Parts: sequence; C-alpha cells; structure tokens
Amino acid sequence: QVRLVESGGGLVQAGGSLRLSCAASGSISSINAMGWYRQAPGNQRELVASSSSSGNRDYAVSVKARFIISRDSGKNTVYLQMNSLKTEDTAGYYCNAALQRTRYSESKGYWGQGTQVTVSS
Repeated sequence: QVRLVESGGGLVQAGGSLRLSCAASGSISSINAMGWYRQAPGNQRELVASSSSSGNRDYAVSVKARFIISRDSGKNTVYLQMNSLKTEDTAGYYCNAALQRTRYSESKGYWGQGTQVTVSS
C-alpha cells in the first residue's frame, strides 16, 4: 500500500507565504516524479509544479517566480514553497507521485487527499 500525506495548507493573507509538504510512504521501490496540482471549485485540476528524478522542474506559468518545488529523495518528500500568494491561488492542493512499487513494476500515479489553501484579500 502507498500513502501520500500532505500538510501545510491554511489561511493566509494575499502577499503571504505557505509551505506545503507531501510525504510518500509504504511499499515503494522508486519515485520517478512528484508534483503538486490544484483544483478550485468549478475548475479542472491543474498542474502547479513538478519535479522529476533527474532534477527537472516545471511550473505553471501562473506560479513561476513565486512558487518553488523541492524534493528530499531520502525522505520521499516533496515541498512547495508558495510566496507572494494571490487570491486566485485559493484551491485544494493535491500531491501526486509517479512511482514503482517494485523494481520491475510499471510506474503508476498516486494521489494524496489534498490540503486546502485559502488566500484572503
């Protein structure tokens, strides 16, 4: 069984900062990529930032220069440092990991339960 547990969400004023964490645990052989998605009410889930095992990082245009994704591979944990938050960043934030449970299994995606980020004006 694989679990992804997010933490760090909350209520913050516009211009403030939050740091999200997501720890993967369970039967894991290797993690190929970890990332953060978000979904606001009435909207589709969208990619915010991703980090591959090779070190590549991708960001949504709307968060570039404000958000930073980082990983601690030894802890199977990914972080999202969110700075200069805007009201439009308000959403449920979900962690995703593409991982292999054994050395020979295919890579599959797993989701966390989500953490709410609310930015007030």
